[in-house]
Amino acid sequence: MAVTIYHNPRCTKSRQTLALIEECGIKPTVIEYLALPPTETELRHLLKLLKITPRELLRTKEDEYQQAKLDRPDVSDTEIIRAMVKHPRLIERPIVVSGNKAALGRPPENVLKIL
Repeated sequence: MAVTIYHNPRCTKSRQTLALIEECGIKPTVIEYLALPPTETELRHLLKLLKITPRELLRTKEDEYQQAKLDRPDVSDTEIIRAMVKHPRLIERPIVVSGNKAALGRPPENVLKIL
């Protein structure tokens, strides 16, 4: 079974999640999403697999969040997704995909249910 992790090597939770996956004997495909951001289509697919809204995947403490005024309740899902594509730091991490399932590694143990 192929496993992919959208990873930020500078993030503690992301590193812990990657280590947990590897401890399970799995060699995942690692996508450093800050260097290779997902497209709008890919992000929509990830959201569908995660079964969450774009706002639930949004990192609200990043400077880009305030600059783009994403805290307004009238900001649409499409606007949020486009902001995350343009500024991938806004995407909560790590995201792990296994087959047709995905989990957010916060806490890292969340990913165990899809492996």
